[in-house]
Amino acid sequence: MIRLPSSHAAITAPLVASSTRFPGIPIGRSLLDGRPFHLSPVLTDAAVLPATNSLALGGLGSGKSTTAKARIRREILEHGHQAVVIDSFGEDNAGEWAPLVRSLGGRVIEAGSFTLNPVSGLFPAEVREQLVRSLIAAVEPGALTPQATHALQHALNHPKATSLNGLVDALVQPEDGRWPAAKLIEWGEGAAIALSRYTEGSLRGLFDGQDASLPETDLPILSFDFSRLDRNSPAIPSLMAAVACWAEHVWLRQSTAVHRHLVLEEAWQILLSPATAELIQRLLKNSRKAGLSLDVVMHTLSDLGDGKAQDLARLCEVAHVGRLGPEEAALVGALLNLPAWAIDRIPALDPGQAVWKVGPDYVDIVQTVISQDEATLTDTSSRRRMAQQALAVEQHTTVAPATDPAVESDDDQGQDDDLPTEAGQDDGDGAWDWEMPPNVIDTRHHDVLQAAIDGRCNEAAHLAAIGERADITAHGINSDQAVSWLSTRARVAELCGSPDQAIQLRATVARMGKDVEWFERTTDDSTSPQWHRGPQPATPEPPVDDAQPVKGRRRTWPYVAAIACLSVAAACVWHAADDEERRQERQETAAAYKGRSGTALRVDGVEADLVAHWNGDRDRVIVELRSYADRNARYLRIDASGKSAYTTRGDDRWFPKAPELALPVTDPIADVTVRVAIGGKDWKEGSRAESRTIRLSPTGTAYDADTGKQLPSDL
Repeated sequence: MIRLPSSHAAITAPLVASSTRFPGIPIGRSLLDGRPFHLSPVLTDAAVLPATNSLALGGLGSGKSTTAKARIRREILEHGHQAVVIDSFGEDNAGEWAPLVRSLGGRVIEAGSFTLNPVSGLFPAEVREQLVRSLIAAVEPGALTPQATHALQHALNHPKATSLNGLVDALVQPEDGRWPAAKLIEWGEGAAIALSRYTEGSLRGLFDGQDASLPETDLPILSFDFSRLDRNSPAIPSLMAAVACWAEHVWLRQSTAVHRHLVLEEAWQILLSPATAELIQRLLKNSRKAGLSLDVVMHTLSDLGDGKAQDLARLCEVAHVGRLGPEEAALVGALLNLPAWAIDRIPALDPGQAVWKVGPDYVDIVQTVISQDEATLTDTSSRRRMAQQALAVEQHTTVAPATDPAVESDDDQGQDDDLPTEAGQDDGDGAWDWEMPPNVIDTRHHDVLQAAIDGRCNEAAHLAAIGERADITAHGINSDQAVSWLSTRARVAELCGSPDQAIQLRATVARMGKDVEWFERTTDDSTSPQWHRGPQPATPEPPVDDAQPVKGRRRTWPYVAAIACLSVAAACVWHAADDEERRQERQETAAAYKGRSGTALRVDGVEADLVAHWNGDRDRVIVELRSYADRNARYLRIDASGKSAYTTRGDDRWFPKAPELALPVTDPIADVTVRVAIGGKDWKEGSRAESRTIRLSPTGTAYDADTGKQLPSDL
């Protein structure tokens, strides 16, 4: 693709409102005139931006989710906003927002670990009816006839209707009202059958609790994680409707933040359901009055069909559209009233680039810019990268290297310094690689150091971050190519007057089992690292001739010295081999790193999952013990590193909540050992519960710490 200078681009693709600047968080830079692009919709004048809702569209790998996550993170950190995320997609049975949520001190709530009561007294009467109607419509759309609606309204007024089980009883055994009980039974039969899916069928445990176990409303961010559910399950629109009602009538009323965001990931699943689309439409129309922004993220508008759902997209005043096919680009352009030049650019956009429309007039093409920390937290392409690394390892083992290893680490792959380090790793299938042509010498380390020497410290740090990220993606986090950037960053820190940072970076290299001096050697003529070097043995001197040689004492010290040297040499070789073996094991562990581990357990008749999640900075691991809806569970406990967490079922719940421990991590690829105790249906308070000791590895595996046997995964 030919890239014109900004002056030419402005002529060929004129900016509709080229002089407009918006207040708020930084997003990236304009590709039309190179200016920084900032936007916080709630801070923008209402005359320019009547509403603050946003719509993000784009194909796989376009960068839409990365941009959405970076925006929410910056709004929370810089402006104190709050967010609730409905997340239904991710890797390894975990929602893709989970790392970001935990890094901000939020909470991830997984479907099955909580119960929502649609007829809870926390909701107004009209909301209870609407929510129950949405549950019925999700499983039996034809059940809501006018007669069934009246029978449902009659049952909701019954004293039993304080839980979903009580509501079903009131539908099956009604009392006489305006119409006799016999007619009410007949009319409400379809609705009762539909609701029994939630009380007795496959969806049991999600809505049939006596009281709603509602989450906190003062956390900076909450994520409702539905990624474990079947994406075609009727539970997803039902749960989304319930969460939307909770957000509207509990969270918004109790939250004290200056502004709130409701993020709908994979929003087509919500908007295609008539019942949930009605709820979302009401939130969109009342968002300005409620101090709320709805941030909708989805692939294409064609997922919504041709009906009412597409009309909801028009209520979003902010839209950013990543790469789409020509036909989809034309459809989106017509719906959002984009100019022809912008529609023509959409199919050719690179990852992280998007056409932005703000309000009725402003149109621009923006490259999202993210930091190193944000790149780690927003990454959704780990599986693809692991496949690429596995292929690279396979090729490396089958094809002998033609060049010296020290040269190969510089010339294998690189990243063009002129390309931005910006968003675009998105949605699993959409990661991209910047490959350096094979005949180009890698001068990235030299360029970084030269920038630092010239006093351009910010530029040097930026270029080093680009290079490190590229080599981690291409070669793995523990590879020589990636670790060499830590050494380069240490030298940059020294040149820029930060000796403490340099010491920390070199200590990190040493903890990874690498030789710091080898990575920083620039004057050695040797082309391969010399890990061990010792003195050469002395040449023996010939005996001195004498006329009358005297038989001297037999000298034994040379033999003793030789034996000692051989012993020392053998010990050095053994230690070197042992160190090499440990280094190889660490490299294999780092290459297989998933940042998650879990196992399915059966203890005292209770089915449970023990799950560990490492955070994005890899300095903390969160361990949870979940029994889900197993009604045999009465007591759950976790012990590790001198900390404990436990929950009991109590008289007011069907099953105990999941206890959780947050543990500090000194070695990011080391296993974590925890002790779990579970009390089954015969457990009594004060009695000892059956326990197991489990070792959890960040590679995704788990072991019985006593026997060393690998345990079945919960994935």
